Amino acid sequence: MPDNPPRPEELPALSPAELVRYGRHLALPRFGEVGQRRLKRARALIVGLGGLGCPASLYLAAAGVGTLGLIEFDRVDESNLHRQVLYTSADAGRPKLEVALERLRAVNPHVRFEPHAARLNADNALDLVSRYDLVLDGADNFATRYLVNDACVLAGRPNVYGSIYRFEGKVALLAAPAGRDHPRGPCYRCLYPEPPPAAAIPNCAEGGVLGVLPGLVGALQAAEAIKWLARCGEPLAGRVLLIDSLTMEFRTLRVARDPACPVCGDRPTITRVRQQAARCAASPAAAGPGFSEISPAELHDRMQTADALFLIDVREPFEWEICRIDGAHPIPLGQFAHRLDEIPREAEVVIYCKSGGRSAMAAALLARAGYPRVANLTGGILAWADVVDPVMRRY
Repeated sequence: MPDNPPRPEELPALSPAELVRYGRHLALPRFGEVGQRRLKRARALIVGLGGLGCPASLYLAAAGVGTLGLIEFDRVDESNLHRQVLYTSADAGRPKLEVALERLRAVNPHVRFEPHAARLNADNALDLVSRYDLVLDGADNFATRYLVNDACVLAGRPNVYGSIYRFEGKVALLAAPAGRDHPRGPCYRCLYPEPPPAAAIPNCAEGGVLGVLPGLVGALQAAEAIKWLARCGEPLAGRVLLIDSLTMEFRTLRVARDPACPVCGDRPTITRVRQQAARCAASPAAAGPGFSEISPAELHDRMQTADALFLIDVREPFEWEICRIDGAHPIPLGQFAHRLDEIPREAEVVIYCKSGGRSAMAAALLARAGYPRVANLTGGILAWADVVDPVMRRY
């Protein structure tokens, strides 16, 4: 728990309206009025208003955390709506931050909101994190997770971590500063020292996610944040909660701080926030040698002139039905290795998926199989829609 907390007389008082609103909190034996006043004094930062940030922000606002910082740069898309519960169909195309502020202010007028319409990066991460007492990580990519982690460690702020994949989720309180009754907790790099290779793990768009799962994980992140800020209960410091929504099993793993961790270890080598891009945000070509990258504009030109161009779409059948590039051959990635005989060796082969990750894996497989001319469409069909076909349906 936070060390050297303010004395009860130093905490802000609750107004009569707040006493009514938070009455069920005030009745809790281990929470009470002091816990609620601690929440009112607290400042929490939520990174990302997607699947995790939506439910977490709703519960933190409803609980009465005094100041909520919100970082988001994206717009609402129809594909968000099965899991991102702040938004409705009418919000498609609007900035997520704008919509979220409307909804959250309606939830609780006693909370102060600090919007940050930006991407978290190496230039702003430490400054933003340092302004708050706690950070809730709702990121959907490895680069941002490492940024959040390193900034939290360097600023001495706890990081409420959550992640989701298909039917499984994880929650932990990472980078917890040492207190009188507990040692410093492990950070994200203690668990995962380096990010996985590019395209090794599909994102939610490619791998899928059960719509209710981020609600479950985000609510648990909010619970951890509330406990820490109100100094109530035992935090998930030094433990990772594993959730399997198919079997509805919850397991807890104990984890320890790594003394050799490059950022929170005994002799840290990371002493400033840096952009983690070498592997997790690199070009998909890093997935394997022997193939090249082709831009949407270059592919468009090649399609007008090349006689033996073989275009392959490795997305799933439902994605093919949403949108496709004319002339492409659908071979889903899961079937790819068993359908190589459908791909002519003499052709110039170009492969695409939604954003470039799955197609890079397929291109690497073809290159290893000896195909002489293989290219991956940089940015996938999303980049094609941006550059070549702006009326194409997005998802």
